[in-house]
Amino acid sequence: MQTWSLVSICVLLGVVVRWGVSLNSYSGAGKPPMFGDYEAQRHWQEVTYNLPLQEWYFNTTDNDLNYWGLDYPPLTAYHSWICAYIAKTINPEWVELHKSRGYESPAHKLFMRATVLVADLLIYIPAVVLYCLYLTDGSPKKKVSTLFCFLLYPGLILIDYGHFQYNGVSQGFALWGVLALGLGWDVSGSMAFSLALNYKQMELYHALPFFCYLLGKCVKLGLMGRGLFLLVRIAVTVLVTFALCWLPFLSDLNQALQVVRRIFPVARGLFEDKVANTWCSLNLLIKIRSILPSQSQLYLSFACTLLAVLPSSIRLLTKPTFWQFKLALVNSSLAFFLFSYQVHEKSILLAALPVCLLLNDLPLMVIWFLQASSFSMLPLFLKDGLLVPYVVTSLAFLFFSIYLLSALEHSSEEELRLGAYHKLFFCLPKMDLACIVRWKFYISVAAMAGLSIAFVVLVPPPHLPDLFPVLVSTTACVHFMGTFIYFNIVQFSGPPSRKNQKKNN
Repeated sequence: MQTWSLVSICVLLGVVVRWGVSLNSYSGAGKPPMFGDYEAQRHWQEVTYNLPLQEWYFNTTDNDLNYWGLDYPPLTAYHSWICAYIAKTINPEWVELHKSRGYESPAHKLFMRATVLVADLLIYIPAVVLYCLYLTDGSPKKKVSTLFCFLLYPGLILIDYGHFQYNGVSQGFALWGVLALGLGWDVSGSMAFSLALNYKQMELYHALPFFCYLLGKCVKLGLMGRGLFLLVRIAVTVLVTFALCWLPFLSDLNQALQVVRRIFPVARGLFEDKVANTWCSLNLLIKIRSILPSQSQLYLSFACTLLAVLPSSIRLLTKPTFWQFKLALVNSSLAFFLFSYQVHEKSILLAALPVCLLLNDLPLMVIWFLQASSFSMLPLFLKDGLLVPYVVTSLAFLFFSIYLLSALEHSSEEELRLGAYHKLFFCLPKMDLACIVRWKFYISVAAMAGLSIAFVVLVPPPHLPDLFPVLVSTTACVHFMGTFIYFNIVQFSGPPSRKNQKKNN
């Protein structure tokens, strides 16, 4: 009973933080002609409510795709339609065709914020609560501490409530899939992850680990017996889920192909803004976009992503345990973020979710990465007027996570799983790796804080107008590359040795 009381307090605090961030300005407020991502979500509600379903993804006189055209899978469109139906009931002006473009009012802002919070309360937050209570080890106090830190992660809060998106829906569905697989409900997990994919196509970052884990488990059970039966059930579940989500678009092949073209716009180029991935950082030294034609860039990106994700996937396929599955989710999403095509700065949230799953196992490394992931989106936060929420949530997360999870106290070589480094670099003299990691953490946090202050206070030289965004993205990229290498080494190490470790599958 006491545990659930603490859980309720954590959820309430999480809601308060989210609502506090939402009271600030939002993406594109008062900035015509596009008005930012807030207007994108509102415009999708306008389109889905007023136009027939057959026109949602097509360029027509009533649906200008150059003005925030729908570019997410059907579940996002259905969600927009539901929100629009409620909005129409409250105030028809909010979704009036054409006339509502760029609509801004305190009442509408309150409504839009409420839709994000309700979605989180229905999908994302319950999944986080159940995961922390049932799939993490330790005392009830430690589980609740993990839950609180999970809900306090600044990146997702600032993007969904400040920049304004619904990442909590797709990530919530994905987390329900992880939860189901951890409890041995493989068919339910497949359905939940299929819903995540049908809400946002970027969930492909997590697709390979789900596929390899389930296939590896089926092979382990035997493809001539129980394993085959499980594989068939999973395949049927995935196909039926996708068919139901796409059903209104399947009557016309051209309709379905247009949706696919909209959600995979390969014509945009290798990257757009200053993203903390390999291509944007490498472009400082080698002008890839000038040297290679766009088609070659696409092939290069595909090859590098495949090579980066392959070791982790093969490891999971041959050892389909839940521990390996969580590590593969981290490594796959980081590989996609670092090397794939047309990555946005917000895509780091797709790596942050699986990293959060390891808060209880590797607290210091996880806290370090999550701070870096929030820092990597600093230019976006400043553009949206979210400096104060960024500072407050980042400091709160850093303090509470280190204090509640005793991250610095639990940072021995064994707890950080650094033993494999001695085997890899056996020719180097014996060093206290745990001490080195702690000092790197201190220096890293200081560097991120210093760059954040410099970005706000200093004016860049005229000949280097993008100096601070480039420094932020490059610094974050170094952090992400180091995290990617670290978690790959951990995945190829032995399983975690904990006396109270649960049996996984």
